[in-house]
Amino acid sequence: MSVSETFDTIIVGAGSSGCVLANRLSADPSHRVLLIEAGPPDKNPMIGMPKGFGALMPDPRHTWVYTTEPEEGTAGRPEHWVRGKTLGGSSSINGMIYVRGQPQDYDFWEQELGLEGWGWKDIGAAFRAIEDHELGDDGVRGVGGALKVGPSPAKHPVLDAMLAAGEEIGIPVKRDQSGLDQHGMGYAIHTIKNGRRQSAARAFLHPVLGRTNLKVLTHTMVQRVLFSPAPEAQRVTGVEVADAKGVPLAEYQACSEVILCAGALESPAILQRSGIGPQALLQSLGIAVKVVAPGVGQNLREQRLLFLQHRVKRGGSYNKEFSGLRLARNLLQYLFTRRGVMSTGSQDLNGFLKSRPDLGAPDLQVHAAPFSLAFEEDKPGLPALESGDGAHMLVYPMKPSSQGSVQIRSATLGAPLVVRPNYLSTLQDRQTSIAALRLVRKLFAQPALQAVVAEETFPGVKVQSDEQILDYFRRFGSTTYHAVGTCKMGGDDDALAVVDNRLRVRGVEALRVVDISVFPTQVSGNTNGPAMAAAWRAADLILEERTQRQQSLCGKGTSVLASSRVPRLG
Repeated sequence: MSVSETFDTIIVGAGSSGCVLANRLSADPSHRVLLIEAGPPDKNPMIGMPKGFGALMPDPRHTWVYTTEPEEGTAGRPEHWVRGKTLGGSSSINGMIYVRGQPQDYDFWEQELGLEGWGWKDIGAAFRAIEDHELGDDGVRGVGGALKVGPSPAKHPVLDAMLAAGEEIGIPVKRDQSGLDQHGMGYAIHTIKNGRRQSAARAFLHPVLGRTNLKVLTHTMVQRVLFSPAPEAQRVTGVEVADAKGVPLAEYQACSEVILCAGALESPAILQRSGIGPQALLQSLGIAVKVVAPGVGQNLREQRLLFLQHRVKRGGSYNKEFSGLRLARNLLQYLFTRRGVMSTGSQDLNGFLKSRPDLGAPDLQVHAAPFSLAFEEDKPGLPALESGDGAHMLVYPMKPSSQGSVQIRSATLGAPLVVRPNYLSTLQDRQTSIAALRLVRKLFAQPALQAVVAEETFPGVKVQSDEQILDYFRRFGSTTYHAVGTCKMGGDDDALAVVDNRLRVRGVEALRVVDISVFPTQVSGNTNGPAMAAAWRAADLILEERTQRQQSLCGKGTSVLASSRVPRLG
């Protein structure tokens, strides 16, 4: 197969990290960048409307669905993990909650794991660089960046009562829940501006699509990275792309490097299909081993949440707002004003709590909204809204110690992956999950909430013992869609480290991974913001190296993009 075109840098995946990198690395007009996305352009109107994620999540044109292996942690049932398949990736279909994580998360990486350059000093600066925060610059928040974020306008009596109940048990109310001290609850910070979703594509990619040195390919899947033909060279030279059925289409050459930004599930899969991964797995699938890397696909960390729901006595519920005439009215209100229930994120309240009072920092996250779901065991798909008036608060441990894995099932592109979350496999995770539900129940027992809610409808008062609580986490719990860690960053003494602290894949030249798969541990909260900040930090490192090299490896004056000077979508 002949080489179709040659670029300096090839970025695989136009999600949260890939869009940031495409923006930063193409700022030099002499550096040619190819951005490859498996999904379509982000033209669906449901992407811009915040509550449109409900229509996007089950849409196979804009999402990937990964089915996990049946395990004890899911009561022997498979689970379905959804990821974005369009420009912006999951930032185009997610719930839009914006969280930075705790400074301690990043300082742990630097100080305890030896990952120089990944402490809060550097990552905090990256967050400030990307943000244009509605609440203004307080030394932690940033203003003037590409990503517009701000607090939810969805004030509601039941939510106000939740905040008041939190104060009654020592949980402060905070306008921004991810400052230097996360502990507290408040109306969530969202990646929404004037009623419109601010995806990574909208913030970072669309403003630079006019650059003649940036080319964007959509509907294009990457089968594997390509190596130099010299047998002694372990250098990546490009990528082989294919259509949705895995039929090879073309090869693209990268003179500088290839950067995988395909996420915690697909980045390790691409490495494994390319011959970089656990030796026994690759040999069993007939894949030539290029680099023995036992950590590729290991160290998967995912949080598991559980809903706690109550009947609402006073203050109202959104349960009837998303069907029938009320839905039509709300859609019209949004169309003409960009306001109302369709203009807000998936969850209206966000908070960080401590499962034990002696903890130095929060270890639990809660989200809440004035609607409730009708949970039915063994019913496929997303739960429907309850018919009566209800409200919920969901809770999950933020830093699970349980480790799962992801691996390819076949060398063929498109074959389902083998995803094993391994939820609740450690005593720590089980104890923290039990404490999480008990703490939320304590909050709902406070006078401020008792005035507006009635009985607990889910899990219900019948669920009291530790084993009953764990049973409900297993049977009715859910992924948070925050899986990380499958191409972990680590030092020379870490046998499972896939990339170094500059995100270069160990054992091979000219290949990096830049997405949340490199996180060695979970961060405290949602992962969309950290994915973008990590990519910004990675760009700093890459541009620093580029400056040291002084010039493009492709040489000056070579116009390999003469036939495609305008970036192409579709």
